[in-house]
Amino acid sequence: MIIEKPEIHGIMAEFSTAEELIEAVRAARDAGYHKMDAYTPVPLEELHELLHIHDNRVSLFTLIGGLCGAAGAFGLIQWVSSLAEPLNIGGRPPISVPTSIPITFEGTVLIAGLTAAISMILLNGLPMPYHPVFNVDRFANASRNKFFLCIEAEDPHFDRTKVADFLQSLEPDEVAEVAN
Repeated sequence: MIIEKPEIHGIMAEFSTAEELIEAVRAARDAGYHKMDAYTPVPLEELHELLHIHDNRVSLFTLIGGLCGAAGAFGLIQWVSSLAEPLNIGGRPPISVPTSIPITFEGTVLIAGLTAAISMILLNGLPMPYHPVFNVDRFANASRNKFFLCIEAEDPHFDRTKVADFLQSLEPDEVAEVAN
């Protein structure tokens, strides 16, 4: 019986300081690697720029949700006040914009907020109860005091031995394969 080695998610290097990690990400970018991720115990603003984490889709979905909420709330209140239950009090016009502003605002905020939360959850790939990086024993230190860089196998330039050698050249504390 032949047991095949499982396909790997990527190769991960562990660093002791944030500066070492940032330099490693810069070196990996310069070496042509694009599909990688960094894991840190504290937020590092430089990583957003280096890893090109700029996803504006949540803002776009929130805008669309807000506009739909405004149109829906305004349409609903106009339908109710002019067609479903018309009340002509004091010669009010059938379509009254000033009286609709509070409900329209609340509908905008409600639908935009729900759209933002749902799109953020879905675009982040959540819920994800399992991620391959948890297969690395020392990865538990990512939430304490260590910094990790994982070059993923999906990268077009990924070669198991070349990536491992490249990461070793950055002088990390440890390099490990991340099994799927």
